[in-house]
Amino acid sequence: MLDLIAIFCLLAAIILLGCLSYIDLKSRLLPNELVLGLACAGFVFHLATMFHYLSLEEIALGALVGGGFLYIIRAGANYYYKEEDTLGLGDVKLLAAGGIWLGPEMILIAAALGALAGFFHGLILAVYTVGKAKVPMQLSRLSIPAGPGFAAGIVLTALYKFREVPVLFFP
Repeated sequence: MLDLIAIFCLLAAIILLGCLSYIDLKSRLLPNELVLGLACAGFVFHLATMFHYLSLEEIALGALVGGGFLYIIRAGANYYYKEEDTLGLGDVKLLAAGGIWLGPEMILIAAALGALAGFFHGLILAVYTVGKAKVPMQLSRLSIPAGPGFAAGIVLTALYKFREVPVLFFP
């Protein structure tokens, strides 16, 4: 029974990350309800696996590191650019929820992969915009939502972290 709950949580996480990415691309918002669902699914997953992957302390520290790391970056960017929302609080909450799933070390890897995915997303969008509008590329004016990149980073890191899940449940 616990095996099915853990697998359900993994599937729910993939679906939630997909929904969050879609919504962020369309509206530039990450709904709190879905981010909270992702966080709860992560905690239930670890409970169902009897904390095989992370201890309770690592789960809490992962949330703190994921959210805190991005919150500090957000505060620095807001100060530097003299704006209030250079990076949304939804992105901060998303990385905190990802930290529940991945722990303190792996959430930093997920954030780096997410930033890289966001960079490529922005580059592709910039090249597309230049080709379509026939105007010079202005990367400083480019604005893209960060959620889909972070979601990709979380998924890629989770694929590595939980690579033994099929072996655990289906020996």
